Amino acid sequence: MDLVIARPEGLYCPLGDFYIDPWQAVERSVITHAHGDHARRGNQHYLAAAPGAGILRARLGQDVNLQTLPYGEPLLHRGVKLSFHPAGHVLGSAQVRLEYGGEVWVASGDYKTEPDGTCAPFEPVRCHTFITESTFGLPIYRWQPQAQIFAEINQWWRANANADKASMLFCYSFGKAQRILHGIDASLGPVLVHGAVEPINRIYRESGVYLPPTIYASEVKKHDPMMRKALVLAPPSAGASSWVRRFGDYSDGFASGWMRLRGTRRRRGVDRGFVLSDHADWPGLLWAIKQTGAERVIVTHGSIGVLVRHLRELGLDAMSFSTEYGDDEDTTILEPEGAEVLA
Repeated sequence: MDLVIARPEGLYCPLGDFYIDPWQAVERSVITHAHGDHARRGNQHYLAAAPGAGILRARLGQDVNLQTLPYGEPLLHRGVKLSFHPAGHVLGSAQVRLEYGGEVWVASGDYKTEPDGTCAPFEPVRCHTFITESTFGLPIYRWQPQAQIFAEINQWWRANANADKASMLFCYSFGKAQRILHGIDASLGPVLVHGAVEPINRIYRESGVYLPPTIYASEVKKHDPMMRKALVLAPPSAGASSWVRRFGDYSDGFASGWMRLRGTRRRRGVDRGFVLSDHADWPGLLWAIKQTGAERVIVTHGSIGVLVRHLRELGLDAMSFSTEYGDDEDTTILEPEGAEVLA
């Protein structure tokens, strides 16, 4: 029997009678990370990696029935040995390792292979079958080193400040914003953040992740001179709201792997696009798959067909699962202001 199969509710482990990141309410769920397309409300019981407890409780409610395990610590459930291993995606993100009768499967959740200092770095896990995401599963997606992207953001911010313009950088509230904060040169000026970002910053800091001081943007009066030198981090949907008017004249940018595509940059209509993703690029996906040693690979959400064909050409037994995961990172809403903008 396969250790994981696809059912209408989500990816299901029949032997253990639990689901991994289900998209419908179930009794027992194993959660890879707290982004909205992987951690949904309504399940009776949640199991997740310990570093993700704070953000999961913030998203799902403090009274959620949540059990956690440290990375690498096994749990035996109905004969299935389960453990979490770092995925390098966001704080608390994990791959799920399942073992039964000498057979090992790993479900990756979302992952990236470049360490960023804000979460435990990706850890390859040897297995027979690897279930991998493929959000950016096309050869066109190849990331530059993140240090280069942060240098570009710093240069853009510095030029805007010299021109007395705020630098409005749109990015996902959970994961991307904190990665940017950790990587930029905060000595260039004040850093203001949207109400959907600051509560998550607090959780990262409480988890021991260094982030420079930030100012809750709504506490700054409209057209305060400080704004003209500031870097402002806000969720993408804030760009279509009245919230941005308080900053007067500003230059806007967007940080996302999707900025690799010229058409996406045009549709976003921003001044600058910074290609920065919390998912693996094409070389990263292929490297991660190879490191597992898996002879069988099951591909989920993203450019599934291209990756499956390529893996078959490499001699692997490759197939796909139909899932309801997606680019849903920006649904994290922790404060009324965030709800107003992101609803």
